[in-house]
Amino acid sequence: MSGKTFPSPIPGRYYLTEGGTETEIMYKWGFELPEFAMFPLLEKRKSADVIRGMYRRYLDVVARYGHSALIGGFDYRASPDWGAKLGYSASALAEANLRSIQFLKDVAAEYEADIPSMLFSGYVGPRGDAYGLNMSVTEESAEEYHSVQIETLARAGVDLVWALTFNNPAEAIGVVRAARRLNLPVAVSFSLDSTHRLKSGFPLSRAIAIVDEATNGYPAFYSLNCSHPQEFEPALEDWNWTSRLRSIRPNAAKMDKIALCKLGHLEEGDPEELGRLMADVFRRHPHMDIWGGCCGTGHVHLEEIARHLPQPVPA
Repeated sequence: MSGKTFPSPIPGRYYLTEGGTETEIMYKWGFELPEFAMFPLLEKRKSADVIRGMYRRYLDVVARYGHSALIGGFDYRASPDWGAKLGYSASALAEANLRSIQFLKDVAAEYEADIPSMLFSGYVGPRGDAYGLNMSVTEESAEEYHSVQIETLARAGVDLVWALTFNNPAEAIGVVRAARRLNLPVAVSFSLDSTHRLKSGFPLSRAIAIVDEATNGYPAFYSLNCSHPQEFEPALEDWNWTSRLRSIRPNAAKMDKIALCKLGHLEEGDPEELGRLMADVFRRHPHMDIWGGCCGTGHVHLEEIARHLPQPVPA
C-alpha cells in the first residue's frame, strides 16, 4: 500500500502535462500505433529517441515558464484486453507499464534543477472504445479489470492514477475503487461531444456527482480531455460542482472526434487561439491549476497555454 496523497492546489503553483502524444507520434513523426497503443514504441531505439525529444520539448516549456510538471503518456492502452490484442502476456504487459513510468522519470531527471516540482501519472484508458458508450461495463467488472494495471502502476511508484477519456460513470467508479484499495490518488477525466455531454448522455455535472457519491468523494480531482472548447464551454456553468474540476486538456481542432481520427494527418488548429480560449477559462475558473493538451496538441500549444497563466509563485 502506497499511502500517497496528491498535492492540494497551492496558490501560484500550476502544473503542465504533455500534449497529444499519440497524434504527434503518428502524424508528425510517422510511427504506426496498432490499437492506438504507444507503449510498444519504447522497445525500439529509433521511436524511443523521438519520444524522448518530444518530452524534452514539453519539459522545456515547463521550465521556461517556471511551472511544475505532471507527466504521463504511454500506458493508456496498457490494460489486459488491449495488451492481449497486441500479443502481450500478463508479465510482459506489467513490464511495459513499469518501463513506461521509468522512461518518464529518466527524461525528467534531466530537469531536476529547472522544474520545482515533477510528478508522474499512470494513465488508465477505458476497457472499450473511448468514443463508444461502454455501458455494458459495470462498477464491479471495471474494478476487477482495471485493478491489474493499477497494481502495476503502484509498483512503478506513480503519484497519480489518471483515468482518461471516460464516458461511462460506472466504469470510472470501478477505476476509483481499484485505486482506493491501494491507497493511490486517482483522477477521472471525462470527454464531451458536440452535445456538451458525455457520449453516454450524462451531463458533466451529473457524471461527477455519480462518481463522487459512489466513492465518498475519493478522486483527488476531475478533469476534461479530448474535447475542444466549443464542446466543453457550455458545460462549465458557474456552479459549485466546478470546484471538483481541476484540469482541462483540450483538443487542438474544432472538429468532431470521430472525423478527427479519420483525417490521417495532424490537425493542429490555431495554437494562439487555443491559448486565448484556455486563458478565458482560467479567468472564470482560477482554481484550475493543471493544464495540458490532447489530440493535435504539442509543445507549441503548451507554450501558448503556459504564457497566459500567471507568473508562478516561487516555492
